[in-house]
Amino acid sequence: MTSPTASAATAPSTYRRPTFAYLVWERAVLETKEFSRSREQVIFIFAFPILLLVLFASIMGDGEVGDGVDFSQYFLAGMIASGIMNTGFQSLGISLAIDRDDDVLKRIHGSPLPASAFFMGKIVHVVMVSIVQIALLLLVGGLVYDIPIPTAASNWITFTWVFLLGTAASTVLGIAFSSLARRGRSAPAVLTPIVLSLQFISGVFFVFTQLPTWLQHIAEIFPLKWLAQGMRSVFLPESFAAQEAAGSWQHPATAIVLSIWFVVGLVVTIKTFRWQRPGDR
Repeated sequence: MTSPTASAATAPSTYRRPTFAYLVWERAVLETKEFSRSREQVIFIFAFPILLLVLFASIMGDGEVGDGVDFSQYFLAGMIASGIMNTGFQSLGISLAIDRDDDVLKRIHGSPLPASAFFMGKIVHVVMVSIVQIALLLLVGGLVYDIPIPTAASNWITFTWVFLLGTAASTVLGIAFSSLARRGRSAPAVLTPIVLSLQFISGVFFVFTQLPTWLQHIAEIFPLKWLAQGMRSVFLPESFAAQEAAGSWQHPATAIVLSIWFVVGLVVTIKTFRWQRPGDR
């Protein structure tokens, strides 16, 4: 007769260590649930871009910016790019600063969850939220303002790599810049002026080529200008490329600049990210 002890020793273990992909997905789902419970974040991420689109398209929508493209069509591409930056950089950076101030990051860092799974979950969450935001902007733009939505596969291939590179760069920069704010309450004061300034000089609120040349050169250093230009190459006709400052969409330059900013943000994050509040040990 086999003893209970021997049976327990020989019984196969049913426990399976969760995979990295499972941890990332579970973290992304949790982040999305927490996001959905914050009415302020939901309104800012989803309603605010639509409000800006309605206001600008209603005021300046009939004005042609070149080659048969009106301002509402031009502005839609800019708002999509700006929305990616807002979600990945501003909103994520602020939420991380608040979580650090509330010791949420400290508790997560002390848990078995790998740091890489935590950050990848953040990125997946940003991707999901950005897709919904873009879908709502396209829905409003197409139904309310009759803005043409591209159907060619080549346009959506371009959209995919610009979206992924822009999201990756924005997210790691948001993580990196979250450490600038010493307190969670001060994070909006640190991050919002950065995003707002870039929106004004990157071809979001104004036609890029109508800006002073020196402002154009400054904007070329930062990712939002290239993200906005990449989105214009998707949602504006091919002939409009001649209206750009360089006379083309500059896809290779867009990929290079966004990749460089991703690497820069990653390096800064690795070197400066803090799991605890300043002064804590």
